Amino acid sequence: MKIYTKTGDDGTTGLFNGQRVSKSHLRVESYGTIDELNSIIGIALSFSKYEILNKDLEIISNLLFNLGTDLATPIEPPPKFEVTRLNPKSISFLENRIDEYEKHLQPLKNFILPGGSKVSAFLHQARTVCRRAERLVVRLGSEDKIRNDTIIFINRLSDYLFVASRFANYLEKIEDKIWNKDIEI
Repeated sequence: MKIYTKTGDDGTTGLFNGQRVSKSHLRVESYGTIDELNSIIGIALSFSKYEILNKDLEIISNLLFNLGTDLATPIEPPPKFEVTRLNPKSISFLENRIDEYEKHLQPLKNFILPGGSKVSAFLHQARTVCRRAERLVVRLGSEDKIRNDTIIFINRLSDYLFVASRFANYLEKIEDKIWNKDIEI
């Protein structure tokens, strides 16, 4: 199979239900942003040396492919084939990992600045891209039918990425940098 098909040379792309839409379509922008998020997680993984974090991030990377498939396959009309979609277990996985990481972290009393280790910095970047993806998917949901689990998963994923960024710094023995609203210039 060739990597180039030339079918998108007119500025359109095919959804998994066979429909062709503009590459600027909100649905394409939504799953494209999920792809961008997944790439940033890949960068974080390339710097991480901690098995506990790596295993979780690899699972999430796979779940993001499921999410991309979900977003690339409109619910209406129903697809003529089985589609791998997220399920409530995906959300529970994120919640369980958040709870596990937080056992090791100091409770937050202030906003923290992004950064610290390279892994943490990339996870913070992933969190902000995840929030952008969430905004796009919520907008898509106001224009087209999408599954509620999709929005819940993305929301929970941004929470996970925030806590994972703190956990990465914990593993590296780097303290969170607290936001100083009264910084002297």
